[in-house]
Amino acid sequence: MLLRGCGLAGTAVIGDQPDGVFQLASVGKQFIASAVLMLVREGKLGLHEPVGRWLPEPLPQWDTVTMHHLLTHTAGVPHWDFKTPALDPYSALSRRERLDLLERMPLAGPPGQKWAYTSPGYLLVGDIFERVAGTSYAEFARERIVARLGLTETYVGQRPAAAVPGHREGQPASEIDAAAMTGTGDHWATAADLSRLLTALHGGELLAPEDLELLRAPHVAAKAGSHYGYGVQSGEFEGEPAFWHHGDLPGYQSLAMWLPQRQEAIVVLSNEETTDTKEVARFLQTK
Repeated sequence: MLLRGCGLAGTAVIGDQPDGVFQLASVGKQFIASAVLMLVREGKLGLHEPVGRWLPEPLPQWDTVTMHHLLTHTAGVPHWDFKTPALDPYSALSRRERLDLLERMPLAGPPGQKWAYTSPGYLLVGDIFERVAGTSYAEFARERIVARLGLTETYVGQRPAAAVPGHREGQPASEIDAAAMTGTGDHWATAADLSRLLTALHGGELLAPEDLELLRAPHVAAKAGSHYGYGVQSGEFEGEPAFWHHGDLPGYQSLAMWLPQRQEAIVVLSNEETTDTKEVARFLQTK
C-alpha cells in the first residue's frame, strides 16, 4: 500500500519520510468524529438525541440540536468571527469561558436546514465528548487511536516541543492556543504518521464497517459539488473519488486525502500559511 506525504517547512520539501511535526488544524475533525462514533458504538451517546442534556445550563435551542447536526455543520453554530469574542480564536478567553459564551449564543438558523462550516461547532463536540466519556479527549485519543496504531509522532492537546513554527509569507505567525481548541486545532503529526492514520481509518482498523460508512456518508451537500460526512468531505479530486479534509490555522495549512480506488493516502502539511495544498496534492497524485 503506497503512502504519499510531504511536509513543507517554508518552501522546502522535507521528503518521502518527513520528520517535521505540523499543526493539523481542521484535519483533526475526522479523528474526534471517529472518537464520537466509538462512544456511540459503546452505547454512551446517541447521534440523534438532543445535546442539551450534556450542557450545564442549556438554552431551549439546544433541545433541537443533535450530535449529528454538530458533526455535519448543520447545527446553525456560527464560524469564526473576529468581531465577536466567543468566535475570535485570538480572544483572551479560557476554554470554559469560550464554551459558556458559545452555549449562550443564538443559532444562525434552524438546525438541520443548511450546511455552514463551523469550527466553533466542533469545540462543542469536544466539550460534549469529554462530558460523556468522563475523560479528556486528548487522553482518549492517545489511548484509543495514537497508541493503538503505534504512532510515535502524533500529538493531541498541548503543542509539542518538536512542532515546527508557523509562518505567513515567510514571517513568524501568531499561533493560537491549540490546547484550548479541543476537537479542532489540537492535533499535531508528521506527514508519515498522518498517512498511517488515514490508512488505518479508511482501512477499517479504527471503526466498525458500519461506523466507517457513517463517517464517510454524504450526509449533506457542501461546497463545490462535494458532500460532508462526519469530519470528512467526499467527492472527486482530479477525476478520482476521494475523501478529504482541509485545515488552516494561523501559520499552517494542511490537507489529508484518501483515494479509495488506489487505496492511497495523500498528505500535505505546511507551516507556511499561503501554501496551496491542493496544488501540492495534484503533484503527489501524479507520482
